[in-house]
Amino acid sequence: MNLLRHFGKAWVGMFETAGAIYYLFADVVYSIFRYRLRWELFLEQIVRIGMRSQGIVLITGAFTGAVFAAQTQFRFGKFGLSSATGPVVSISMLRELGPVLCALMLSGRVGSAMAAELSTMRVTEQIDALRALAVYPTQYLVVPRFLGMLVSMPFLVALTSGTGILLGYGVSVFLLGVDPTFYWENTIKFTGAKDIWMGEIKALFFAMIIVLISCHRGLHCQMNAEGVGIAATEAMVFSAITVLISNFFFSFLMNLILYS
Repeated sequence: MNLLRHFGKAWVGMFETAGAIYYLFADVVYSIFRYRLRWELFLEQIVRIGMRSQGIVLITGAFTGAVFAAQTQFRFGKFGLSSATGPVVSISMLRELGPVLCALMLSGRVGSAMAAELSTMRVTEQIDALRALAVYPTQYLVVPRFLGMLVSMPFLVALTSGTGILLGYGVSVFLLGVDPTFYWENTIKFTGAKDIWMGEIKALFFAMIIVLISCHRGLHCQMNAEGVGIAATEAMVFSAITVLISNFFFSFLMNLILYS
């Protein structure tokens, strides 16, 4: 009975959290149209999320594309299918690896930072001070982060995917001896606009997941120092898990729509 009670509480808590995150999303949308955008805070988030995350996504995309190209060429080359290496790497990076790996990196770097910052403000009662000054917390704290993530994420995903494709080309051509013209012709032939748009749409979807979960955990942390650390950890873990799970359903649905 204790096990069933614990299991039931876990499910109830999950649905409560999902409802709270949906409410936060609705509140963000309302605040975007109801209040003026604080441009200085928005541009600050662009710098924090977009510009300062370029290094980590460059490294992630580059070496993922390199190792994926090498493994593909090692296996396909034995069967005389070297022409498939370029399309496999480009489609995989654009559709799956680029968006997912970029989202996982940002959930660790940006999501946990958002949760830690907002939870610290909650513990030190700075959020209550904003209300006392007639400043709506969602409009001041969440909206700039939400819009900053939505603007930055597609560019970061494009950077991740593009770097992976380029370094995959370098490994295949300069290290494994694949003909460069043959490689690019097949890559361009079998890679279409649908592959690019699928990755960019995922980028927007993952951006909303990361920022909403992270801000929710930060705004609802425990009122002590331990709660700050827990909020940062939960923001990263929950965002990453949600990205991985939703990616399957999102990819499955989009493939049904595009190729049915």
